[in-house]
Amino acid sequence: MNFSDNLAALPAVDQLARVDLLAGGQVVASIENRPGSAGSVRVYAWLARQFGRIDVVAAAEGLRLYAEHTEDARSHPGKHPNIDRLFAIAAGGAPLEVALISAGK
Repeated sequence: MNFSDNLAALPAVDQLARVDLLAGGQVVASIENRPGSAGSVRVYAWLARQFGRIDVVAAAEGLRLYAEHTEDARSHPGKHPNIDRLFAIAAGGAPLEVALISAGK
């Protein structure tokens, strides 16, 4: 399956403004729900709901969901920062907590 197919199988996240990623209680990254990053919001929100946080298991699943974009990110570090983050966690990096921020907050 490709990324579009995988994305279509995930629940919609229209109610979210963004996803905040936290380490030690501090926001280290935010993914805005807008064109160009809405797919990542959907992936990260689903991972958070399924796994509770982004740990090594969740990161591996996220890399699977990104499908063809995962290989592109591997070939072009820095091009896909939301995938690069999953590579780092899958390789043993510290897990991240996730805060789902609703639109209007």
